[in-house]
Amino acid sequence: MNERLALKRMIAELQERMRVFPDKRKGKNVKYAVGEVGMAAFSVFFMQNPSFLEHQRVMKESTGRNNAERLFGLQSTPSDNEIRTLLDPVNPDGLSGMYRWVFEELDRGQILHGMRSYGNNLLAAIDGTWYFSSKEIHCANCNSKELADGSQLYFHSLITPVVVAPGNSHVVALEPEFILPQDGHDKQDCEMQAAKRWIGKHARRYAGKGVTLLGDDLFSRQPFCQLLQDNHFHFILVCKPDSHPVLYETLDFLTQNGVLQTFSTRQWKGKQGEISTYRFANQVPLRSGEEAITVNWCEIIVTQETSGKQIYHNAFVTDFPLSDTTVADVVKDGRTRWKVENENNNVLKTKGYHLEHNFGHGSQHLASLLLSLNLLAFLFHTVLDLVDEKYQKIRQALVRRTTFFHDLDALTRYLVFDSWDQLFDFMFKNLKLDTS
Repeated sequence: MNERLALKRMIAELQERMRVFPDKRKGKNVKYAVGEVGMAAFSVFFMQNPSFLEHQRVMKESTGRNNAERLFGLQSTPSDNEIRTLLDPVNPDGLSGMYRWVFEELDRGQILHGMRSYGNNLLAAIDGTWYFSSKEIHCANCNSKELADGSQLYFHSLITPVVVAPGNSHVVALEPEFILPQDGHDKQDCEMQAAKRWIGKHARRYAGKGVTLLGDDLFSRQPFCQLLQDNHFHFILVCKPDSHPVLYETLDFLTQNGVLQTFSTRQWKGKQGEISTYRFANQVPLRSGEEAITVNWCEIIVTQETSGKQIYHNAFVTDFPLSDTTVADVVKDGRTRWKVENENNNVLKTKGYHLEHNFGHGSQHLASLLLSLNLLAFLFHTVLDLVDEKYQKIRQALVRRTTFFHDLDALTRYLVFDSWDQLFDFMFKNLKLDTS
């Protein structure tokens, strides 16, 4: 195991970043440091147990010690109301460095090497999602939209960039970017502006590491593609006919003149064959006008061999040159974009993280900060899945994610462990797992 990515090391790094959380309270008679309150909130998300702190308070009263101290370094356990009150003024930008630190350690330890794809690049998929909505509760940082009945719906949203790879179930969360009201009231405009801000903040770091951006049709517009090119990002973006009429007029012209390149491959899937038909063209204009940039376009249509039934169809624009020997690999990477929805956003919503639950809204930054702590808990779990063999074997033995966290809840409720190593050793031993 990479010791720098051991759980105790990651928690210590997070504690260091929380120690500089701003404290806007007046006077010196304070019971909790703001950073400690932040770690208390993180512990609840990491354990996926809303009662974790309450259980630890009871344990402290009966035994004089608890797992909040031993595992998360907490000297005391604040109440839910104290957590919400003290964390509301804290801007989540203060946690951005934690995502960067994890990425750099994964990269330094060669963990990301196995996730590199076409062109030896990492794939970073971007997508927007909501994480709070209400008709009544709102704050200055809420977006809003008018519903059909004339009422207002208030919501928070963000873009969640993640490193993905074909055939790999893990996704590695990068710094999120929050979609704020000043971005505009149209969802697409908001999402686009947030994506541009993310590029502006992080291009120097990630483009230099060799990153290809993946995104849906919203992002395959000239201003965004130009921004990616200017910042040395590669890109593979969904491209639909309705939103790119000039490009598709060019493709129709190439098709009519028999110069649009096409080829097919056959694969055996289960009990039947599948035919993948690729069409592609290089250096086609993305839009009208003399200032239009040129991109490379490709399309895939997958059909059942016997019935001819279409199973999949999509098209992409990219800056990678396309040929008979490269287009299939580029398309495979483009199709990996769905992992940001299925294996990131949907996991966060349905697999114990409860992304859309209102853990606390506040009047300033509370909702966004709690969301960031939840994302970091997911990132820590992902890292353990990637680097900690003992953690991996325990998770595999217990099969279901919920079983693993229920066991963590029971163990930490009734027993005190001096360290994460001792806790995982206890589980490993009692599950009678093989140490070889």
